[in-house]
Amino acid sequence: MQTRPKRTLGRLLARVLAVTLLIAGLIALGWGWAQRWRPGEETFPVQGVDVSHHQGPIEWHMLRAGGADFAYIKATEGATLRDEAFEANWRDSRAAGVRHGAYHFFTLCRSGSDQATNFIATVPREADALPPAVDLEFGGNCAARPSRDVLIAEVGRFLTAIEAHSGKPALLYVTREFEDAYRISDAFDRRLWLRRLALRPTYGARRWAMWQASNIHRVDGVDGPVDWNVMRP
Repeated sequence: MQTRPKRTLGRLLARVLAVTLLIAGLIALGWGWAQRWRPGEETFPVQGVDVSHHQGPIEWHMLRAGGADFAYIKATEGATLRDEAFEANWRDSRAAGVRHGAYHFFTLCRSGSDQATNFIATVPREADALPPAVDLEFGGNCAARPSRDVLIAEVGRFLTAIEAHSGKPALLYVTREFEDAYRISDAFDRRLWLRRLALRPTYGARRWAMWQASNIHRVDGVDGPVDWNVMRP
């Protein structure tokens, strides 16, 4: 009398296991596809990465062969921090034929002038480098939330100094949350680098010039995920 229920339970468990394995396989396939996805080159022929020390050592020739035409390299953060991998990434990207530019993570709790001093002391002035970029976002920032007038003034001081150093108008990397809070793109007539994963950005006071489309992209030459970006033709 007990044999039949045990067989029924065994069959049920086998089916549950099979379905579970199927779902896990589909998830793995989907995740693998998502990591390799990037916007089509027929629409966006110029594509590249943004990197920092978090990516570890980079094989720049492999990265170039994998489709990276350019790289924005973290140079500085706030008034004192210098990215420990900047010098190597700056040198090696040039040697590999990857166009490069430097970016600064703007902290909300230090003056724009002090942050500009840090950036200028770190980033060489190169005529053929990409324009400098400033990263404006809440993620990883300090807890301070200055008024819009105060922030605009500090960012303005930062831009004036680094643009005089580089000889080029800077690029503004702005997340949607930051834009909603401060309307940065209304305050500064600069090219915009906007973030929206998988879908094209729809915020900002003007059309974006660069789009950060993925933060989990996998490409040869980098051990781990990397941010993937495209330039508008």
